[in-house]
Amino acid sequence: QVHLVESGGGLVQTGGSLKLSCAASGRSFSTLTMGWFRQAPGKEREFLSTISGTGGTTYYADSVKGRFTISRDNAKNTVTLQMNSLESEDTAIYYCAAGLLSARYYSTYPRAMDYWGKGTLVTVSS
Repeated sequence: QVHLVESGGGLVQTGGSLKLSCAASGRSFSTLTMGWFRQAPGKEREFLSTISGTGGTTYYADSVKGRFTISRDNAKNTVTLQMNSLESEDTAIYYCAAGLLSARYYSTYPRAMDYWGKGTLVTVSS
């Protein structure tokens, strides 16, 4: 079992930045593919980014490519999502997830991620 806890959400103005963190426990962290997803009100959960266990491979959704950056620190069992140039459309609950398969697989089949955090709310206001 893997336990994931997100932090760093909050209120930010349009054009601002925010950094989300996710702390993982319960399994060797470097063996896990990690990912970030979000769900806006009335919409389905959306894939944002995945990162391989070593951190050497990353995937991004087109909607956030160039604005968001995923990274991980295997010594601290954490994965982060740096979000820049935020827009009102980025308002959502952001979820951290972990899986045992490849980062590429989960970029195509995001719902297959094995473990999920409870989410952290990001509100972008003008």
